[in-house]
Amino acid sequence: MTSPSHTAPESAKRALRGVDDDRMVTGEGVLIEVPATSVGSLVLAALLDAVVLFIALIAGFIGLAAVASGASQAQMDIMSLLLSVTMMLAVPVAVETFTRGRSLGKFVMKLRVVRDDGGPITFRHAFVRGLVGVFELWMFTGIPAVISAMVSTRAKRLGDFAAGTYVVREETSMQLVPGPLMPPGLADWAARADMTALPDGLALQIRQYLTRTDMLTPMARYQVGQSLLQQTLPRVSPAPPANAPLDAVLAAVLAERRRRDALRMRRDAELRQRLLPDARHLS
Repeated sequence: MTSPSHTAPESAKRALRGVDDDRMVTGEGVLIEVPATSVGSLVLAALLDAVVLFIALIAGFIGLAAVASGASQAQMDIMSLLLSVTMMLAVPVAVETFTRGRSLGKFVMKLRVVRDDGGPITFRHAFVRGLVGVFELWMFTGIPAVISAMVSTRAKRLGDFAAGTYVVREETSMQLVPGPLMPPGLADWAARADMTALPDGLALQIRQYLTRTDMLTPMARYQVGQSLLQQTLPRVSPAPPANAPLDAVLAAVLAERRRRDALRMRRDAELRQRLLPDARHLS
Protein backbone atom coordinates (compact mmCIF):
# COMPACT_ATOMS: atom_id res chain seq x y z
CA MET A 1 0.00 0.00 0.00
CA THR A 2 2.99 2.26 0.50
CA SER A 3 4.58 1.59 -2.90
CA PRO A 4 5.52 4.67 -4.95
CA SER A 5 2.67 6.13 -6.93
CA HIS A 6 2.45 6.48 -10.67
CA THR A 7 0.29 8.60 -12.88
CA ALA A 8 -2.45 6.53 -14.41
CA PRO A 9 -2.08 6.15 -18.18
CA GLU A 10 -4.73 7.51 -20.47
CA SER A 11 -6.00 4.02 -21.27
CA ALA A 12 -6.63 3.34 -17.58
CA LYS A 13 -8.31 6.70 -17.12
CA ARG A 14 -10.55 5.94 -20.06
CA ALA A 15 -11.41 2.63 -18.47
CA LEU A 16 -12.48 4.45 -15.32
CA ARG A 17 -14.50 6.86 -17.37
CA GLY A 18 -16.23 3.93 -19.00
CA VAL A 19 -19.41 4.61 -17.09
CA ASP A 20 -21.99 5.80 -19.57
CA ASP A 21 -23.30 9.35 -19.34
CA ASP A 22 -26.60 7.88 -18.20
CA ARG A 23 -25.14 5.84 -15.35
CA MET A 24 -24.87 7.10 -11.79
CA VAL A 25 -24.03 5.98 -8.25
CA THR A 26 -26.59 6.59 -5.54
CA GLY A 27 -25.79 7.75 -2.03
CA GLU A 28 -26.22 4.15 -0.94
CA GLY A 29 -23.32 3.17 -3.24
CA VAL A 30 -25.54 1.52 -5.85
CA LEU A 31 -24.78 1.85 -9.55
CA ILE A 32 -27.90 2.86 -11.46
CA GLU A 33 -28.61 3.29 -15.15
CA VAL A 34 -30.57 6.56 -15.36
CA PRO A 35 -31.33 8.14 -18.75
CA ALA A 36 -30.27 11.75 -19.08
CA THR A 37 -33.09 14.23 -18.70
CA SER A 38 -34.09 15.98 -21.88
CA VAL A 39 -33.92 19.76 -22.16
CA GLY A 40 -37.60 19.80 -23.12
CA SER A 41 -38.62 18.08 -19.88
CA LEU A 42 -36.57 20.54 -17.87
CA VAL A 43 -38.08 23.53 -19.68
CA LEU A 44 -41.63 22.29 -19.15
CA ALA A 45 -40.99 21.62 -15.46
CA ALA A 46 -39.37 25.04 -15.03
CA LEU A 47 -42.25 26.78 -16.82
CA LEU A 48 -44.80 25.10 -14.57
CA ASP A 49 -42.83 26.11 -11.49
CA ALA A 50 -42.47 29.66 -12.78
CA VAL A 51 -46.19 30.01 -13.49
CA VAL A 52 -47.12 28.79 -10.01
CA LEU A 53 -44.57 31.04 -8.32
CA PHE A 54 -45.57 34.03 -10.46
CA ILE A 55 -49.23 33.58 -9.55
CA ALA A 56 -48.29 33.29 -5.89
CA LEU A 57 -46.11 36.39 -6.19
CA ILE A 58 -48.91 38.44 -7.76
CA ALA A 59 -51.33 37.24 -5.10
CA GLY A 60 -48.78 38.18 -2.46
CA PHE A 61 -48.42 41.70 -3.86
CA ILE A 62 -52.19 42.12 -3.95
CA GLY A 63 -52.49 40.93 -0.36
CA LEU A 64 -49.60 43.14 0.69
CA ALA A 65 -51.20 46.19 -0.88
CA ALA A 66 -54.46 45.46 0.94
CA VAL A 67 -52.89 44.76 4.33
CA ALA A 68 -50.23 47.50 4.31
CA SER A 69 -52.16 50.23 2.52
CA GLY A 70 -51.17 52.79 5.17
CA ALA A 71 -47.45 52.02 5.08
CA SER A 72 -44.87 54.43 3.73
CA GLN A 73 -43.25 53.94 0.35
CA ALA A 74 -39.98 52.83 1.99
CA GLN A 75 -41.82 50.24 4.06
CA MET A 76 -43.68 49.00 1.01
CA ASP A 77 -40.40 48.66 -0.89
CA ILE A 78 -38.85 46.61 1.91
CA MET A 79 -41.90 44.34 2.21
CA SER A 80 -42.06 43.92 -1.56
CA LEU A 81 -38.38 42.94 -1.63
CA LEU A 82 -38.88 40.41 1.17
CA LEU A 83 -41.88 38.95 -0.63
CA SER A 84 -39.91 38.63 -3.88
CA VAL A 85 -36.96 36.95 -2.16
CA THR A 86 -39.34 34.57 -0.40
CA MET A 87 -41.09 33.52 -3.59
CA MET A 88 -38.03 33.39 -5.85
CA LEU A 89 -35.51 31.88 -3.43
CA ALA A 90 -36.86 30.72 -0.06
CA VAL A 91 -39.87 28.79 -1.36
CA PRO A 92 -38.03 26.86 -4.13
CA VAL A 93 -35.17 26.02 -1.75
CA ALA A 94 -37.53 24.83 0.98
CA VAL A 95 -39.58 22.72 -1.45
CA GLU A 96 -36.53 21.02 -2.98
CA THR A 97 -35.02 20.42 0.46
CA PHE A 98 -38.08 18.82 2.05
CA THR A 99 -39.10 16.84 -1.02
CA ARG A 100 -35.50 15.78 -1.70
CA GLY A 101 -35.19 17.36 -5.10
CA ARG A 102 -38.75 17.64 -6.41
CA SER A 103 -40.71 20.80 -7.15
CA LEU A 104 -44.25 20.82 -8.49
CA GLY A 105 -43.01 20.95 -12.06
CA LYS A 106 -40.57 18.11 -11.47
CA PHE A 107 -43.30 16.08 -9.77
CA VAL A 108 -45.53 16.44 -12.83
CA MET A 109 -42.68 15.65 -15.23
CA LYS A 110 -41.42 12.82 -12.98
CA LEU A 111 -38.01 14.40 -12.45
CA ARG A 112 -35.80 14.70 -9.41
CA VAL A 113 -32.65 16.63 -8.51
CA VAL A 114 -29.80 14.46 -7.23
CA ARG A 115 -26.14 14.98 -6.46
CA ASP A 116 -23.56 14.29 -9.15
CA ASP A 117 -22.92 10.91 -7.53
CA GLY A 118 -26.65 10.13 -7.55
CA GLY A 119 -27.22 10.68 -3.82
CA PRO A 120 -30.02 12.81 -2.35
CA ILE A 121 -29.51 16.56 -2.23
CA THR A 122 -29.31 18.54 1.00
CA PHE A 123 -30.18 22.12 1.92
CA ARG A 124 -26.78 23.27 0.65
CA HIS A 125 -27.40 21.89 -2.83
CA ALA A 126 -30.93 23.31 -2.95
CA PHE A 127 -29.75 26.72 -1.73
CA VAL A 128 -26.95 27.01 -4.31
CA ARG A 129 -29.34 25.95 -7.10
CA GLY A 130 -31.93 28.43 -5.90
CA LEU A 131 -29.47 31.29 -5.48
CA VAL A 132 -28.04 30.87 -8.98
CA GLY A 133 -31.57 30.33 -10.26
CA VAL A 134 -32.58 33.83 -9.16
CA PHE A 135 -30.18 35.20 -11.75
CA GLU A 136 -30.33 32.66 -14.57
CA LEU A 137 -34.06 31.89 -14.35
CA TRP A 138 -35.67 35.13 -13.15
CA MET A 139 -33.31 38.00 -14.01
CA PHE A 140 -32.33 36.55 -17.43
CA THR A 141 -35.66 34.77 -18.12
CA GLY A 142 -34.03 31.34 -18.19
CA ILE A 143 -31.92 31.93 -21.31
CA PRO A 144 -28.57 31.03 -19.66
CA ALA A 145 -30.17 27.91 -18.16
CA VAL A 146 -31.45 26.70 -21.54
CA ILE A 147 -28.12 27.34 -23.26
CA SER A 148 -26.22 25.55 -20.49
CA ALA A 149 -28.61 22.58 -20.58
CA MET A 150 -28.31 22.30 -24.37
CA VAL A 151 -24.50 22.18 -24.34
CA SER A 152 -24.25 19.91 -21.28
CA THR A 153 -24.27 16.14 -21.76
CA ARG A 154 -26.53 15.84 -18.72
CA ALA A 155 -28.72 18.87 -19.38
CA LYS A 156 -27.27 20.80 -16.45
CA ARG A 157 -28.16 24.41 -15.91
CA LEU A 158 -25.68 26.81 -14.30
CA GLY A 159 -27.17 26.19 -10.86
CA ASP A 160 -26.52 22.47 -11.26
CA PHE A 161 -22.88 23.07 -12.13
CA ALA A 162 -22.48 25.35 -9.10
CA ALA A 163 -24.23 22.96 -6.70
CA GLY A 164 -22.86 19.71 -8.10
CA THR A 165 -26.30 18.37 -8.94
CA TYR A 166 -28.12 16.76 -11.83
CA VAL A 167 -31.80 16.32 -12.77
CA VAL A 168 -32.82 12.74 -13.58
CA ARG A 169 -35.96 11.01 -14.77
CA GLU A 170 -37.45 8.78 -12.13
CA GLU A 171 -39.71 6.42 -14.02
CA THR A 172 -37.27 4.34 -16.02
CA SER A 173 -35.81 0.88 -16.02
CA MET A 174 -32.77 0.63 -13.78
CA GLN A 175 -29.87 -1.77 -13.56
CA LEU A 176 -28.76 -2.10 -9.94
CA VAL A 177 -25.26 -3.26 -9.06
CA PRO A 178 -24.49 -3.75 -5.35
CA GLY A 179 -21.71 -1.65 -3.89
CA PRO A 180 -18.53 -3.19 -2.44
CA LEU A 181 -18.78 -4.98 0.91
CA MET A 182 -16.79 -3.99 3.97
CA PRO A 183 -13.49 -5.95 3.92
CA PRO A 184 -12.87 -8.12 6.99
CA GLY A 185 -10.60 -6.46 9.52
CA LEU A 186 -11.21 -2.87 8.38
CA ALA A 187 -14.72 -2.32 9.77
CA ASP A 188 -13.50 -0.94 13.13
CA TRP A 189 -11.05 1.43 11.47
CA ALA A 190 -13.62 2.65 8.94
CA ALA A 191 -16.26 3.23 11.64
CA ARG A 192 -13.82 5.47 13.55
CA ALA A 193 -12.42 7.30 10.52
CA ASP A 194 -13.41 10.85 9.63
CA MET A 195 -14.39 10.88 5.94
CA THR A 196 -16.24 14.20 5.77
CA ALA A 197 -13.55 15.69 3.52
CA LEU A 198 -13.99 12.98 0.88
CA PRO A 199 -15.66 14.67 -2.13
CA ASP A 200 -18.48 13.03 -4.07
CA GLY A 201 -16.43 13.04 -7.28
CA LEU A 202 -13.59 11.06 -5.72
CA ALA A 203 -16.07 8.56 -4.23
CA LEU A 204 -17.52 8.10 -7.71
CA GLN A 205 -14.06 7.45 -9.18
CA ILE A 206 -13.38 4.85 -6.47
CA ARG A 207 -16.73 3.21 -7.21
CA GLN A 208 -15.95 3.05 -10.91
CA TYR A 209 -12.48 1.65 -10.25
CA LEU A 210 -13.68 -1.09 -7.89
CA THR A 211 -16.34 -2.24 -10.35
CA ARG A 212 -13.85 -2.36 -13.22
CA THR A 213 -10.71 -3.90 -11.78
CA ASP A 214 -11.22 -7.00 -13.94
CA MET A 215 -11.19 -4.79 -17.04
CA LEU A 216 -7.77 -3.29 -16.26
CA THR A 217 -4.36 -4.76 -16.86
CA PRO A 218 -2.36 -5.47 -13.65
CA MET A 219 -0.16 -2.43 -14.29
CA ALA A 220 -3.11 -0.12 -14.99
CA ARG A 221 -4.96 -1.49 -11.95
CA TYR A 222 -1.97 -0.77 -9.71
CA GLN A 223 -1.40 2.71 -11.11
CA VAL A 224 -5.03 3.79 -10.95
CA GLY A 225 -5.50 2.27 -7.49
CA GLN A 226 -2.41 4.02 -6.16
CA SER A 227 -3.56 7.32 -7.65
CA LEU A 228 -6.98 7.01 -6.00
CA LEU A 229 -5.46 5.91 -2.71
CA GLN A 230 -3.11 8.90 -2.60
CA GLN A 231 -6.06 11.21 -3.21
CA THR A 232 -8.10 9.45 -0.50
CA LEU A 233 -5.62 9.13 2.38
CA PRO A 234 -5.22 12.90 3.05
CA ARG A 235 -9.02 13.11 3.35
CA VAL A 236 -9.42 10.20 5.77
CA SER A 237 -8.27 10.25 9.39
CA PRO A 238 -6.82 8.25 11.07
CA ALA A 239 -4.84 6.42 8.41
CA PRO A 240 -5.72 2.78 7.67
CA PRO A 241 -3.58 -0.09 8.97
CA ALA A 242 -0.20 -0.12 7.26
CA ASN A 243 -0.55 -3.66 5.95
CA ALA A 244 -4.07 -3.23 4.51
CA PRO A 245 -4.35 -4.04 0.76
CA LEU A 246 -4.96 -1.10 -1.52
CA ASP A 247 -8.32 -2.27 -2.89
CA ALA A 248 -9.50 -3.26 0.59
CA VAL A 249 -8.88 0.27 1.91
CA LEU A 250 -10.79 1.85 -0.96
CA ALA A 251 -13.65 -0.63 -0.56
CA ALA A 252 -13.79 0.02 3.19
CA VAL A 253 -14.01 3.78 2.62
CA LEU A 254 -16.81 3.38 0.12
CA ALA A 255 -18.73 0.83 2.20
CA GLU A 256 -18.54 2.99 5.33
CA ARG A 257 -19.58 6.07 3.37
CA ARG A 258 -22.57 4.12 2.05
CA ARG A 259 -23.49 3.00 5.58
CA ARG A 260 -23.33 6.56 6.89
CA ASP A 261 -25.41 7.85 4.00
CA ALA A 262 -28.04 5.20 4.70
CA LEU A 263 -28.16 6.15 8.39
CA ARG A 264 -28.39 9.85 7.59
CA MET A 265 -31.19 9.33 5.07
CA ARG A 266 -33.08 7.18 7.56
CA ARG A 267 -32.75 9.90 10.21
CA ASP A 268 -33.87 12.52 7.69
CA ALA A 269 -36.90 10.42 6.77
CA GLU A 270 -37.82 9.92 10.43
CA LEU A 271 -37.45 13.65 11.09
CA ARG A 272 -39.62 14.56 8.10
CA GLN A 273 -42.20 12.02 9.21
CA ARG A 274 -42.36 13.62 12.66
CA LEU A 275 -42.46 17.20 11.41
CA LEU A 276 -44.46 16.64 8.22
CA PRO A 277 -46.56 13.49 8.54
CA ASP A 278 -47.91 13.95 5.00
CA ALA A 279 -44.48 14.62 3.42
CA ARG A 280 -44.38 11.08 1.99
CA HIS A 281 -47.13 12.10 -0.44
CA LEU A 282 -44.88 14.89 -1.81
CA SER A 283 -41.77 12.80 -2.45
